[in-house]
Amino acid sequence: MANKLISIENAVELIQSGSMLALGGMTLYRRPVAFVRALIKHNQRTNKPNDLTLLAFTAGYESDLLVGGGLVSHVRSCYFGMEIFGFAPMFTTLANLGQIDIIEETETSISMGLRAQMASVGFMPGLGWLGTSLPSLRPDVRTIIDPYSGEELIAFPAIHPDVAVIHALTADFDGNALIGDNKGVDIELCLASETVIITAEELVPELEKADLVAPCVHAVVLSPHGAAPTSCHPLYPLDTEAILNYTEQVSDQDSFNLYLSHLV
Repeated sequence: MANKLISIENAVELIQSGSMLALGGMTLYRRPVAFVRALIKHNQRTNKPNDLTLLAFTAGYESDLLVGGGLVSHVRSCYFGMEIFGFAPMFTTLANLGQIDIIEETETSISMGLRAQMASVGFMPGLGWLGTSLPSLRPDVRTIIDPYSGEELIAFPAIHPDVAVIHALTADFDGNALIGDNKGVDIELCLASETVIITAEELVPELEKADLVAPCVHAVVLSPHGAAPTSCHPLYPLDTEAILNYTEQVSDQDSFNLYLSHLV
């Protein structure tokens, strides 16, 4: 059995400038917050990484920290916000200022793009986006003709993240991990990404069953309470006060910098 355990300080060094970074979890659940904080701290010390493309099926608190920290130049997500707590303040501010590039995505385009990569093909055909204006916003998304039926289809290009960071309930030293019932697209991220980092609430010598399997995982980081203040059901709930404080305190770059100075 291979021991893939590394420190969070070593793990953040695996993120290179200009790469596509995928974050696991859903909205305000099981997000790799501790990893993001360590990555921002690393950036403050070394000015690296930067110019990241952030991929998140749904983006929330952790993603807003990366955007506000200046590490992200492109965002690919079908939702970026704080659920009932309102808008993600730094994403909203910088997007309105035109300081980040938003690559239009939907649930369909992300899931189909990841499936194409999993299948080792350049695209995945589907009916989504037909009859909408979305293709005009994404010139890389093209139409094709089904050679069997003659039907027009959308060809969603493969998405190949350079690094995926996924927070798990439990992992073993070999890299097998349990992520709970709300899996989002984490299994797809694990299979489609070049490098996969698991941050875990706890480590055990060996798991008898796993949601994410060792051959796809490159590094494991022990990170107790690593999703807080987002929830990690059933281990701990969402810290609603912390999320509300963030949305109330942060409204521009200056207020974000003040918030961040107390966080990392």
